[in-house]
Amino acid sequence: MATLMTVPELHQRLESGERTVLLDVRWILGRTDGHANYLTAHVPGAVFVDLPTELADHAEAGRGRHPLPSPERFQETARRWGINDGDTIVAYDDSGSMAAARAWWMLRNAGVESVHLLDGGLAAWRAAGHPLEAGEVTAAVGNVSLGDGRMPSITELEASRWSRAGILLDARAGERYRGEVEPVDPRAGHIPGALSAPTTENVSSEGKFLPPEELRRRFEFLGLDENSNVAVYCGSGVTASHEIAALEIAGYSAALFPGSFSQWSNNAANDVAVGDAPFEDGADASSSMSRADGSSVEA
Repeated sequence: MATLMTVPELHQRLESGERTVLLDVRWILGRTDGHANYLTAHVPGAVFVDLPTELADHAEAGRGRHPLPSPERFQETARRWGINDGDTIVAYDDSGSMAAARAWWMLRNAGVESVHLLDGGLAAWRAAGHPLEAGEVTAAVGNVSLGDGRMPSITELEASRWSRAGILLDARAGERYRGEVEPVDPRAGHIPGALSAPTTENVSSEGKFLPPEELRRRFEFLGLDENSNVAVYCGSGVTASHEIAALEIAGYSAALFPGSFSQWSNNAANDVAVGDAPFEDGADASSSMSRADGSSVEA
């Protein structure tokens, strides 16, 4: 199944009347203007998706800032978006698919086969000169039946051991990985053993995913091959979904750590590494890392 749908492909579907559910998932960390921007202009027929309330439960220290909702709650939400069994779904945003990928991953995880990211998002639709509409779209309630567990995921315990026999990618910005800044989570740094792989390097300056061969070269440079056992985390499981989409485009399968660093850093028993290297001295698990109380420990 194709991860992406291009603007010409979407436009052709809409013009021909093919059943397509459009999801506008505009959300950026630290901002609350996604819905207001949607009301101003969106792809005709698109339903607004509120990421913090519809693609997540309330934050919990033990589950992270954006814990996954129950399958039952997510099914109710998806039906409210107007999704029926067998529908083709296209999700987009205005930030290089960084937020829309969360909806893509969750629907794929729930067993929806025909779900795609609009490559380039709203900016690409605008650039093509296609019409926009304003106001709220309220869909007729759908009948989709959703499951769970169709996409691989890992637990906090598995994340702590992943780098011993696999590759753990940190999809956040490099400065957060290195521990130079941390705007929202309790501690700065990264899960020991993780490699820095910012999602921003998956897309062009126009917000479109890089071609498969370029993405593959990118991940090969990080040490991936066809036998790699890959898992991904970010701050709260949102942009990690984008990394998983990029990996899929490049030909890899990867698991998501849903709680991500927001869950990891809230657990005082978990070590946190800082700096450019997976472990602080760049060597192995014997390097120095910081605990929640600020002390150092030899792991």
